[in-house]
Amino acid sequence: MPLRRKVRPAGAAARRAALRWWLLSLAATGATLTAAAALLAVALHVSGSGAAPASASSGAPYRLSQPREAEELRWEQEVAPPQLASPQSRKLDGAAEKSLWLPAPARRFLPCVAPSPEYQSPAASRGYLLVHTNGGLNQMRAGISDMVAVARILNATLIIPELDKKSFWHDRSNFSDVFDEEHFISSLANDVKVEKKLPKELVKAPKSVRYFKSWSGVDYYQDEISPLWDHRQVIRAAKSDSRLANNYLPTDIQKLRCRAFFQALRFAPPIEALGKLLVERMRSFGPYIALHLRYEKDMLAFSGCTYGLSQTESEELAMIRENTTYWKVKDIDPLEQRSHGYCPLTPKEVGMFLSALGYPSSTPVYIAAGEIYGGESHMVDLQTRFPILMNKEKLASAEELRPFSQYAAQMAALDYIVSVESDVFIPSYSGNMARAVAGHRRFLGHRKTISPERKTLVRLFDKVDSGLLKEGKKLSERILDIHRKRQGSPRKRKGPVSGTKGKERFRSEEAFYENPLPDCLCQPGSPDSDDSLVSI
Repeated sequence: MPLRRKVRPAGAAARRAALRWWLLSLAATGATLTAAAALLAVALHVSGSGAAPASASSGAPYRLSQPREAEELRWEQEVAPPQLASPQSRKLDGAAEKSLWLPAPARRFLPCVAPSPEYQSPAASRGYLLVHTNGGLNQMRAGISDMVAVARILNATLIIPELDKKSFWHDRSNFSDVFDEEHFISSLANDVKVEKKLPKELVKAPKSVRYFKSWSGVDYYQDEISPLWDHRQVIRAAKSDSRLANNYLPTDIQKLRCRAFFQALRFAPPIEALGKLLVERMRSFGPYIALHLRYEKDMLAFSGCTYGLSQTESEELAMIRENTTYWKVKDIDPLEQRSHGYCPLTPKEVGMFLSALGYPSSTPVYIAAGEIYGGESHMVDLQTRFPILMNKEKLASAEELRPFSQYAAQMAALDYIVSVESDVFIPSYSGNMARAVAGHRRFLGHRKTISPERKTLVRLFDKVDSGLLKEGKKLSERILDIHRKRQGSPRKRKGPVSGTKGKERFRSEEAFYENPLPDCLCQPGSPDSDDSLVSI
């Protein structure tokens, strides 16, 4: 549904005056036409931003409580004219511009997730499975999808999972606050029986609480977990992350995991509505990059990555790591972490990376992240290179964000939607969000996803900082060559790293939801194809 524009005459004159002043400033500083055009797009978007959002897909229509007010946007202050005069700004020819946005060839791979002819409706339930999820939004999504498959293996009735309320973010959201509960139940009706609550008579009944073994296969659940129902009617899974193997599971179980993750776990209608509206507003600038900038306090504290931070900031992060009991590793060498590519790219490094890839400064960039550690002090370099730097707080009014702003999972869901729908997705770190979005984009047609090769990049950036290498054609050619085959094209999921053993062997495997090929993607006409090919 197109946005309905509503211009308020009272503020139009002021915005036109501001626009004239901006353009004069650009002319004075010698900014290029592309930067001026980008600024004009911002100004036009601000001047006509009143909107009612599209309704959530295939669900009850949802309307934002108040119309969009242009005056609530802070773009006039945050997109400053001097920043648009960046030396990186340049006009590209048509072919070069087009190549920046073209996805890698999908080779006709499409989702194929329908069950086999032998697949039957759920058998009689043996008992009830309670699930306590753990982690952030996407760690919980993966865990929930795995528990759907586990419930199928065990012939269990799955109770709507309880979301993690004790993690770093202390988010009090319930399942129905984040996900479309009715859709989740109905879409899995032919796979698993799902109920919202335990029967009253079982609420206080004794339960068997278990930490399911990580990366387990069907035999583990049938041989070790299923017999527990001989003694209890309710089994509680204390954690849900990584409790199912990535590989060597029955094809129908793998396809069920994909149906759960990519189709059943749709976000709640209010989140879907605002997320789609953010996408529309981002697209008003043209093709855009969604940048998952994992330069947030929790990640830097957990990983011990303090490169570029002040002594005070480094000490604060070390204190957080020390005081977080379930983070087992306390003493971390930050330089060693970075040299091995274990750290998120800094905002400055991301700016250098995007410029080297060939994106001009007029490129719209959506920052999919929570609060960036250190705030504006660490964002200056990136903002200077790419002044059309947007996030949900800039694209939406305070009124629109108010229902979600106190809930980390719901705010992350908005970023997830904008990232999945972006023309290009680039994560600064390969965490749960990055893997989930990359996998979803593969599932939807192998949309362009550029995965930075951090270990090599930091070596190149260190040479630039030391003066041994200059930014320009040579650096750009090197980075382009490194990333030519890291753009989300179809490939089979990677197995364990050679030489690893035990749990580390499983940890080193590529996560199932990051790349569901070959289990859930196939080429039409191949032996694995089926009637479930969805429209993309």
